[in-house]
Amino acid sequence: MVFTDDKALTELCGQINLLLLDRQKMKADFRKQEIASKKILSNISHDIKTPLTVILGYLEIMRLRDCEDVTLQKVEAKAKQVMELIDQFFTLAKLEAGDKKIEMVKINISELCRETVLGYYDILIQKDYAVDIIIPEQQIFAQGDMESINRILNNLLSNAIRYGSDGKYIGLFVREDFDFVYIDVVDKGKGIEKQFAASVFERLYTMEDSRNRSIQGNGLGLTIARNLVRQMGGDLLLQSQPGVRTVFTVKLRRYPII
Repeated sequence: MVFTDDKALTELCGQINLLLLDRQKMKADFRKQEIASKKILSNISHDIKTPLTVILGYLEIMRLRDCEDVTLQKVEAKAKQVMELIDQFFTLAKLEAGDKKIEMVKINISELCRETVLGYYDILIQKDYAVDIIIPEQQIFAQGDMESINRILNNLLSNAIRYGSDGKYIGLFVREDFDFVYIDVVDKGKGIEKQFAASVFERLYTMEDSRNRSIQGNGLGLTIARNLVRQMGGDLLLQSQPGVRTVFTVKLRRYPII
């Protein structure tokens, strides 16, 4: 706001103010359209998921009637892959549209990490991985949503096994400071070059190794994981020295000590 008796300056200020108001309106309209698009995507994902669930049900019935039909088994397997992909799109769409309910509660991170990594015991033994697990004996509590943290941990551990297979190593470390709790998932595989470090969290981004069908991903897991942890007031961080050590760190708010 500028006050002046100069007619030219008054007219100029008026035009600038109109331009600023128009720009603010454009930003508001864009934001509304962005939210509407995300809600539409969420609804479309749900609409596709429903009939595919029915298709999978019929395929299962047909397979049970003729369990030796190899073609039918392949069709069912591919349908399940599509279902998994749609489920991840649906989850991401709900997160970005603000429709995903995040219930913040007190969570025993020490116990949750022990239970989660135990679920990978058999596959780690079969693949002859060296395993380091360092979880303090005292209970460590964080604020977060149980389902979300469990999903994040499973994504990071499965990725470490899938993409870090060259190193034959998995590490899980839990630590804390005054404000935050940290969960480090470590592997010693091929790693991620510095120029690609930020890109791995982008939607549909996959490393070159994803062309290998044995380790193929869909590029949504880390996007969902970071989105979830940020909605809980934390962050998902990455440090990688290719061929030496790759660390994904889940940073969560510590539950306040009363």
